[in-house]
Amino acid sequence: MYQEQPTRKPITITALAKMKRDREKFTVLTAYDASFAALLEAAGVEVILVGDSLGMVVQGQRTTVPVTLEDMIYHTRLVARGCRTALLMADMPFASYATVDQAVRNAARLMGEGGAHMVKLEGGGWLAETVRQLSRNGIPVCAHLGLLPQSVHKLGGYKVQGREEAAARQIIDEALALQEAGADVALVECIPAELAARLAEALAIPLIGIGAGPGCDAQVLVSYDMLGITPGRRPKFSKNFLTGHDSLQAAVEAYVRAVKNGEFPGPEHCIA
Repeated sequence: MYQEQPTRKPITITALAKMKRDREKFTVLTAYDASFAALLEAAGVEVILVGDSLGMVVQGQRTTVPVTLEDMIYHTRLVARGCRTALLMADMPFASYATVDQAVRNAARLMGEGGAHMVKLEGGGWLAETVRQLSRNGIPVCAHLGLLPQSVHKLGGYKVQGREEAAARQIIDEALALQEAGADVALVECIPAELAARLAEALAIPLIGIGAGPGCDAQVLVSYDMLGITPGRRPKFSKNFLTGHDSLQAAVEAYVRAVKNGEFPGPEHCIA
């Protein structure tokens, strides 16, 4: 099938680092198939995340825990076919990186079989050696801190993290440790906006936020949430960008503009 030539250079880790230095916001959205990937890329999204959120929004699971490595490889492969210039990040699913050797082996499959450019792992300082070994093996890493959906049963639900100063300091210290170990990007979920702003200033690597306020270097949402098609109640930190627009691409373009000009997230989407 004929495809037009890309109108931008491929987005790389180096490009994201430069955007942070230049204080230029970038955007991240989830995709689970080739068509959505192509749509997001055409709308200007820099990073496409194949999230284990597919367990909930695609498979109808109650949590992300049942998602398997095979599920992630399959959906990452589909997204890679529709992705020409965006950086493609893929979640490592629950219990797929319990040991360093397991993490390297499974991350290599996500990149080799799935076509991912980067893998994302949920966890704090205990992952430092895993991140170090992944980096040594040429595998780019996004470190996910704050609310960890794969640990929802351990956390006792989807709760805001880092409200107390000791917990906030721990998140900052662990993010710095993972950066030192070789993480290329960090992502924080459901933490107070003030803490996320502190963290973005403390880190040399780009910080992506979801439910973490406008102080991050980038924003990510589940695409089904930002299009208002997720069944049930939408997360407080999300917004339905399809409202007032007549196409999916127009809605995604509105999201990209809103992130880049600082309109999203607004105060109503932030955690105090």
